[in-house]
Amino acid sequence: QVQLVESGGGLVQAGGSLRLSCAASGRSFSDYSMAWFRQAPGKEREFVATVARWSVDTYYGDSVKGRFTISRDNAKNTVYLQMNSLKPEDTAVYYCAAGGTAWRAASPTDYTYWGQGTQVTVSS
Repeated sequence: QVQLVESGGGLVQAGGSLRLSCAASGRSFSDYSMAWFRQAPGKEREFVATVARWSVDTYYGDSVKGRFTISRDNAKNTVYLQMNSLKPEDTAVYYCAAGGTAWRAASPTDYTYWGQGTQVTVSS
């Protein structure tokens, strides 16, 4: 079992930045690929980014490419999402996920463990 707790969400103006954190506990953090997804009201859960087990690879959704950066610190059992140049359409609940086994896994069904989510609101 892996427990995930997100933090760092909030309200920010368009063009601003936020950094989300996801702290993991339980089984060895470094065994898992980690990812961020987001879900806006009335929409399906959307893939944001994933980072491979030892940070050997990162992969991004088209809507965030060039603006968001995913990273992990295995010593701290934490994965991060640095979000720059935020837009109102980035407004959503952001979820951390663990357990993807496929290379560049981008579907929610690829992940086993999920956090409770953190709200990000970008005002125009």
